[in-house]
Amino acid sequence: MDDKQKLLNTPLTIYVCEGTPSEIEEWFKTINIAGVPLSNQELRNAAYHGSFVNRAREMFSNSQNGNMARWRTYVKGDPKRQDILEAALDWVSDGNIEEYMAAHRHDENIDELANYFETVLDWVGNVFDSTDSVMRGQHWGEFYRKYHSNSYSKDRISERMEELMGDEAVTSKSGIIEYLLDGENDPELLHIRIFSASDKKTAYAQQTKKAKEQGISNCPMCVQEDGANKSKIYKQSEMEADHVTAWSKGGATTLSNCQMLCTKHNRMKGNR
Repeated sequence: MDDKQKLLNTPLTIYVCEGTPSEIEEWFKTINIAGVPLSNQELRNAAYHGSFVNRAREMFSNSQNGNMARWRTYVKGDPKRQDILEAALDWVSDGNIEEYMAAHRHDENIDELANYFETVLDWVGNVFDSTDSVMRGQHWGEFYRKYHSNSYSKDRISERMEELMGDEAVTSKSGIIEYLLDGENDPELLHIRIFSASDKKTAYAQQTKKAKEQGISNCPMCVQEDGANKSKIYKQSEMEADHVTAWSKGGATTLSNCQMLCTKHNRMKGNR
């Protein structure tokens, strides 16, 4: 009874917000400073409150929704903090969430939003046969707009994804998704840990010229060993590019940090 009385006697501060949605959103940011910060989508929900937001939240903010496990395979975040709803709105609006919410604020249904969200995820499922964590949080809406008209072999995508995920030269695993969707045309998406063909060709030529002049092998590690290979000149196809200073230890993938080693020694050296 004491707790009830304390609650009844507690003075409440009530703010009545008037103005445009953007002004209301800014006001919510101001009064929320002392508490747990509202997410961007929570602020938008307050600013564009109405029938559309109510129905959208019923679907996308309900952690008990039977589709939630599938959705969270591809979308990162907490549905209760409106992260799933934010992704759905971002995809359907091409990043213009506020404009979309303003235009649909008083809609009595969310069919367009729901259908577009499922269309994107169905497309993802038809292209990729993976539930790896790298799938979560990708820019699926953007990827759908850019690549959904392309034709893909699901088996080939799965094969290449497995290869790339296991390739230590690929330092940006999250970039594998768009790399495959783009037809493997942009290796910069992978932040690959390999030397360019030009650097390898130049390093090989420089090492071989110097080795021939000195009468030693063009593999620096063979030179350090006694045996028949101490003076062997390898073909470029028999050698592999190696970081003088390992990439994992800060070595750059540049010509100045490139040396050619015979296949045997490069694989023995590893990441030492």
